[in-house]
Amino acid sequence: MSKQTHANDASELAEDARALMAATADVAGEKVSEARKRLGAALERAKEIAGVVRDKAVAGAKATDEAVHEHPYQAMGIALGVGVLIGYLIGRRRD
Repeated sequence: MSKQTHANDASELAEDARALMAATADVAGEKVSEARKRLGAALERAKEIAGVVRDKAVAGAKATDEAVHEHPYQAMGIALGVGVLIGYLIGRRRD
């Protein structure tokens, strides 16, 4: 699955959870109230985790960009080597 698919799935899950919370807003009962609180807390934790993951991804991309700009020939050599290795493995698999 692609990152976009995962992001869409997570977004859809969050929307479904919000819809469930809205649909049960007028339902009385201790169990429903407790479940709504737990769901709300879980959504907040998920938002925080998504923010941390996004921040780490951005920091990693910036660090990679800086490393490539500082050492362009080494980066091209590594990319070439990885490409050759992947091509060899794919070619070997076909035979």
